[in-house]
Amino acid sequence: MSSQIILPRLMQVGDNASQELPAVLHSLGCQRPLIITDKMMVQLGYSSQLHTLLAEHNIAADVFDATVPEPTVSSIQAGVNMARNGNYDCLIALGGGSPIDSAKAIAILAKHSGEMYDYKFPRQVNEAGLPIIAIPTTAGTGSEATRFTIITDEISDEKMLCVGMGFMPVAALIDYRLTLSLPPRTTADTGIDALTHAMEAYVSKKRNPYSDSQALSAMQLIGPNLRRAYYNGNDQQAREAMMLGSTLAGIAFSNASVALVHGMSRPIGAHFHVPHGLSNAMLLPSVTAYSIPAAAERYADCARAIGIASEQDSNDTANSKLLDELTALNAELQVPTPEQFGIERQRFVELMPSMAEQALASGSPGNNPRVPSADEIIAIYQQLWPES
Repeated sequence: MSSQIILPRLMQVGDNASQELPAVLHSLGCQRPLIITDKMMVQLGYSSQLHTLLAEHNIAADVFDATVPEPTVSSIQAGVNMARNGNYDCLIALGGGSPIDSAKAIAILAKHSGEMYDYKFPRQVNEAGLPIIAIPTTAGTGSEATRFTIITDEISDEKMLCVGMGFMPVAALIDYRLTLSLPPRTTADTGIDALTHAMEAYVSKKRNPYSDSQALSAMQLIGPNLRRAYYNGNDQQAREAMMLGSTLAGIAFSNASVALVHGMSRPIGAHFHVPHGLSNAMLLPSVTAYSIPAAAERYADCARAIGIASEQDSNDTANSKLLDELTALNAELQVPTPEQFGIERQRFVELMPSMAEQALASGSPGNNPRVPSADEIIAIYQQLWPES
């Protein structure tokens, strides 16, 4: 059986890759970009640097900087209006996963109209929107190389998964130098997010030989370098490895799909406004422990790729080391529990049944090597609140 692989048309990878933006726009025939970003990118001067770079090449660009973390239907609407009413031939998505996800939604709605709900999974959105050139500034989401976007419906508190070739950027500029300013908390959350992408792609029921190769390479890069980047943000070697690992993990899960961690993570983010990478980190040890019996060899491969088990270790030994490592990683990188994050326990317990149903409805748990029932998902949610 063959597998369809979907990638950006062009990828510029490495030191100062973002400086190639004018040449990339020229190669794509784009002359009038709209930069989609957030206030932090403006504050750090990244958007003005791009603006100046483009002006030096006689390219006029406007900036929309009102994207928000965990984008919502209302947060993207002003961007849709601006893109729809301006004479723009492409979007430049600058920032972490939220600006890139926002740009993906804006690109489709600006060109094809409708509401975000119209494009929700299981619909496959294969029509092309405005071309997107993605410039990630975090090493985590891999959104620059995926055919997914996630937009929250504020009315229902549902994180809507939207899928299709139409959401794939036409170009991605992977410049690790843009991650040197990331604080430790963001480095940790996005790094564990990337690790989750790689692991879930590798154990997904929709995996294929191509996605396997990308997932294993991603884990080999992320495993030895996540702590290094967390403790020393100026470690350029570690930052470069994390950036490439994040992109490879994005390619892997975009072509194999994510699984139970992501299915359970999205409702936590929607209801309690937990950043996506952080909610993934909270869940990864428990979901991995639940899933190992159905894919022991695959998870053992993950342990070996990350570098915490050897080829001589049995699968059982490797998986024991994997669970110990995921727990230790959360502790060392100070990943909070839901309670430490500030979530009220009773409210969490009340919402567990509906969160379980939302997780199942997303389709992601169906890709897991061990497919859970709603009751089993609730039981995993309960593990996030250990009895004192």
